[in-house]
Amino acid sequence: MSPVIEEHARARLITDGPLTRPVPVDLRYDPADERRTVHIGLPDGTDWAFGRDLLERGLRTPIERGAVRVWPCGRTQLIVELHSTDGVEVFQFEIRTLIRFLARTHRTQAPGASPDAGGTPPPPSRTTRPDTSRTPRPDKSAEQERGAQPAHG
Repeated sequence: MSPVIEEHARARLITDGPLTRPVPVDLRYDPADERRTVHIGLPDGTDWAFGRDLLERGLRTPIERGAVRVWPCGRTQLIVELHSTDGVEVFQFEIRTLIRFLARTHRTQAPGASPDAGGTPPPPSRTTRPDTSRTPRPDKSAEQERGAQPAHG
């Protein structure tokens, strides 16, 4: 079983105003998912899931599936437009970031597996992730106070 591939990336949120702003996004892919689904986690806790092929094809030509539209913008940018009942969000990605991520997803496939073995690509979906930003993470000093000792071989 291959590990889940996660990559933290930056995208530019395109607004109807004169300025765009960089936002952190999380790209995630689980090779165990037979439907070959890519997840894009947005800073507001929204998670968009759609077929990996949508991003791959969008690198070369405009493509639309359900509430997601993807198209290349020049030689170095990719636009991802996400439609929901809350409105439209448009993000601009560096193509090299997505190519690197997609290459990592291909390396996790089982030998001899067909890229289209998952059958029909999944329809795009939008969900809200639980807020984990407030969950405290223990640091080394807290572990030492509890008596945790480093393992010795």
